[in-house]
Order: sequence, then structure tokens, then C-alpha cells
Amino acid sequence: MAGILFPGVEAPDLHVMSFNIRRRFDRVTWPPADRWQMRKQRLRTFLGANRPHLLGSQEAMPDQARWVQDSLGSSYGRLGLGRGKDRGGEGTPLFYDRDRIGVEDWRQVALSDTPEVPGSTGWGNTIPRIAVIAQLRDLSTGAAFTFVNTHFDAFSRRARRRSATWLHDVVAAQEGPLLFTADVNAHVRSGELAGMFADGLLVDTWSYAPVRHSAEWGTFNNYAAPRVGARRIDALLATPDVGVRAVGIDPRPTGTQWPSDHLPVQAVVRIPGGSGT
Repeated sequence: MAGILFPGVEAPDLHVMSFNIRRRFDRVTWPPADRWQMRKQRLRTFLGANRPHLLGSQEAMPDQARWVQDSLGSSYGRLGLGRGKDRGGEGTPLFYDRDRIGVEDWRQVALSDTPEVPGSTGWGNTIPRIAVIAQLRDLSTGAAFTFVNTHFDAFSRRARRRSATWLHDVVAAQEGPLLFTADVNAHVRSGELAGMFADGLLVDTWSYAPVRHSAEWGTFNNYAAPRVGARRIDALLATPDVGVRAVGIDPRPTGTQWPSDHLPVQAVVRIPGGSGT
């Protein structure tokens, strides 16, 4: 059975999740738990049970993105393409419950000095990194907000520092509430990512929440028993005007194993500006 930290979240609250679902590799990988054919049904079970209103995913190949969308159900839409020059390959798609969320606009950019050029790099990352930026509306309350989902570079500290500064600049240029999900590949509160929190434009929902439904588990457990105190490298941030109701990191496997080498980070939030908020 799949664990559920936040069952039955209803308006005006929104259930938000950041989840690196782990890229599918065509070659044989080790351990066996990492193989897509071994874990895809676990992922379907977990997502079908939890069904967040908003899911920012990372490392999704096109077939995996379709699997995630089908697992969430027929009411879910998807935004985002691949990171390659042809907009193919691995991506960071955003999934949303169309019964609660309306899409007013969205775009995909590269984390580079040429954000509109697909497949571009240049901040120290040799692998293209992308972000999906969506203008959304809570259909139950009418509240409008921005949602950003991305995946910072795994190998270059310079790229992560530059990406953190980029996020700060995105938030500074936006008006209204904003949510951010990502695998940031460093502890969320590490010095190299301090630029995300400059000027107080963003807060870490984990630190901000009045209620925590779990311990602060390290989110990259790599199919092993999760540890408290290990790095929380998966982020769920918000502008300070967003009402953070509760957060949690579910450390339990789905059945006998985990559906990914990461644990998902979850929060219940309330977007200001709408009726009932």
C-alpha cells in the first residue's frame, strides 16, 4: 500500500508535491530497485493514492511523463517538454489537477545566458537544465499565482549558485504569489543556494510551516532506509504571502521498495487573493 500524508485536501487549500521520479535508463542499472520496469507500478500506486493538486517532477523521460499523467488520473494536465535542442528527452514537467487549477500561460526556459535557446548551457553545467514557469489560477478561489519547477545541476556548484540567483531574479520580476519546486542537488539551506532566499523574497516551506507531518528526512535515499539529518535536496519554496499549512516527507516504501531514489516533499498551502482565503 502507498502511504498518504495529506488525504482529502480541499479548497481553499492546495496539496503540492515536488518529486524527482528518477530517469529511466535503457541500460541495466544497479541496484535492481532502480530499474524502471521494477518500480513503475510502485510509482503509479503512490501517485494514484496521493494525487496532489500540483506536482513538480524532475528527470521525466517522455514515456515516464505520460505514465505519471495516466497514474494521476484523467483530470490531470501536463506542462513541459524535454531539455534537448529538439525539446525532446528528459524534462521537468508540471502536472496539475484541471478540476482545481487553470492555466493562463506558461513557458519553458533553459538555465543559461540564452534561456530561449533550447538545449543551451553555460553556467558550468555541461548538461542542459530547464525550468517550467506557469501562470496558474486556483479555480475554487480565483487566486492567481506563478509556479516554477526545475532541476539544478548535479555536478557544478557554480551552476547551482547561478541557478539560485536566477530564481531570485525570476521571483523579483513577478507580481503576486509564487510556488517553487525542484531537485536543487544541494541541501536546501546550504550556502551555495543562499541566493534563493536573498531579500526575503522566498521562504523554505519546511522552516515556515506551523505543522510538520514527518521528521526532516534526507530526500535522496537511493533505495535505502531514509535517514534523519541527511541532506534535504528537494525543495518546495514559496513567497512569504503564501499560507503554508503543513509539510511532510513520507519515508515509507510503496510495498517492499521505493518508487524512486528520491523521496517526495509535500506541502499544503493556501494562495492569497481569492475568495475564502
